[in-house]
This record gives sequence, C-alpha cells and structure tokens, in this order.
Amino acid sequence: KGKLQHELVEASASVDGDVVHIAFDETSKNGKAMHGLARALVNNMVVGVSVGFTKTLEINGVGYRADLKGKKLEMNLGFSHPVVFELPEGVSAEVEKQTTIKLASCDKQLLGQVAAKIRGFRPPEPYKGKGVKYSDETIIRKVGKAGTK
Repeated sequence: KGKLQHELVEASASVDGDVVHIAFDETSKNGKAMHGLARALVNNMVVGVSVGFTKTLEINGVGYRADLKGKKLEMNLGFSHPVVFELPEGVSAEVEKQTTIKLASCDKQLLGQVAAKIRGFRPPEPYKGKGVKYSDETIIRKVGKAGTK
C-alpha cells in the first residue's frame, strides 16, 4: 500500500527472515521506553503497508455537508464560506454520503493528524451535537437552559 521509513532513537532494528528484532541501549535512562516505542512504530508501519488504516468522520448539523473535488475536500460547516482542505500526499478520502468522510492511509500518524485537523474546523458542540466527529466518538450532551415558572 506504500513505503514508510522512520529513524529509531536509542534503539536498533534488525530483520531476520519475517521477524523484526528491536534492541535497545540498556545503559540509557529511557532505553526501555524507547524500546516499546520503536516496537509500536515498526508494528504500525508493517500493518500500514500491508493492510492500511482508515478513519471515518461524521458531519452532523443542518446544511453541513462535504464534497470531494480531486485532492481537495470542500466542506460546508455553517460558516459564511466553504472550508477547503487540501489532502496531503499519502492520504486518500472518500465521501460516501454528504455527511460521511472516510480517510485512508498507510501512515497511522499522518492519518490521525489529518483527521484531527478536519475535526478541528468544527468540533462537535455539547448542546446540539453539531459539528465534525469521529464515527466511534460519543458526544456527551448537556441540558440547555431551564425554564422558569
């Protein structure tokens, strides 16, 4: 699905057949922590290039919608102008309905960053739930003003 590379800090990697061995510097103060980080990063890269990662965003709100035009994602999010987001190299998007955006990439870190940027244009608000949210995210709703008698 792609090609990824990463420079390991305070750890080294060696490939033996189908197995990647991660070794860490035992004299270093952060050696064990960097060992776990390096193992997780290598695992994410292997899973990313073989299977890939996806994130789904949902848009909630009256008149809120998204449209894909080439490598540009154009979203109407209740502002006076449409929000245009240029997708970076390595991330692909698919607008299934006008309210569902499906992002795919082999780089988990880049995919999460792009999804967070898109969500940041209009995060979901707690009173009506309007905005851009992850599909597996739950919005805790607040009660509005209490009427007086």
